[in-house]
Amino acid sequence: MPARAVSFRGPEEVAVVQEPVPRPDADEALVEVECSGISPGTELLLYRGEAPTDLPADETIPALDGDLEYPLRYGYAVVGRVREVGEEVDPDWLDRRVFAFHPHTSHVCLPPGELRTIPEDCSAAAATLLPNVEAAVNFAMDAGPIVGERAVVFGQGVLGLLTTALLAEYPLDALCTVDRYPIRRERSRTLGADATFAPDEDDALHEALDGADLAIELSGDPAALDAALEATGYDGRVIIGSWYGRKRADLDLGGRFHRSRISMRSSQVSTIDPELRGRWDKDRRLDVAWDRLVDLDADALLTHRVPVEECSEAYRLLAERPNEAIGAVLTY
Repeated sequence: MPARAVSFRGPEEVAVVQEPVPRPDADEALVEVECSGISPGTELLLYRGEAPTDLPADETIPALDGDLEYPLRYGYAVVGRVREVGEEVDPDWLDRRVFAFHPHTSHVCLPPGELRTIPEDCSAAAATLLPNVEAAVNFAMDAGPIVGERAVVFGQGVLGLLTTALLAEYPLDALCTVDRYPIRRERSRTLGADATFAPDEDDALHEALDGADLAIELSGDPAALDAALEATGYDGRVIIGSWYGRKRADLDLGGRFHRSRISMRSSQVSTIDPELRGRWDKDRRLDVAWDRLVDLDADALLTHRVPVEECSEAYRLLAERPNEAIGAVLTY
């Protein structure tokens, strides 16, 4: 069977490209992919045609060294087994289960330095969540929750739920979440939220929080950023983990905001807070992410498994029926 890869051809146009199975160079290992995870944030922006095409895809991932101009291959969570190694690679890599930051494909050749060995007690599907768990860890590092604080997370997709689960382990006074879809609010409760609200229940949210100390915006909806500012109290902080692509945020910075001393800060997993870089690097942060991932109930977040040949249906499902789906995995 030929290798199969997912290609974004244009807005709402995704295709499977067939090509010969690659052979590893002397310093590479051939990975036969079992599954790959769809990023419901960035990939849906690409699917809808809402991502700025002149931006680099991701300067921290070698396989994503181009820009976001169509056609392009994207994705950063493939999981599989090493089936062949080059003559310069230690044969101990053979048959090892590995993770790689790489676009969706059934076969990939990479140097061992770009492969991460998967813990024995971690399922293949769960391992596709590693980048999302790492992002959630990064949000927590940037947010710096304090004992007894009142926090709220806007958006309970995959990233929001993972962030909620992580924050639930802190000794907070209250942890609330906001999402428009009942399935996501229900998952939020099971992962540790004290209370969860629909976006039109802002009065109840404000009463529950009495001015949040910390708000994290992960919905991908610019309107939620304005709601996060409204829910945050004096001298509180808002962490913005959403990427809005070409969508602009209309914020009410009049009224009480002028005197509120609320701080807004962007957070993105490609970099680590400059104040923490003396002791933290990506490898250490990934080790923490693996530890969190092993104990995670992946089925609570990955609601759908879709054969790669039906990838267009997977993107349609996530884009058009978010009331039915949270996260999806492509299988090979």
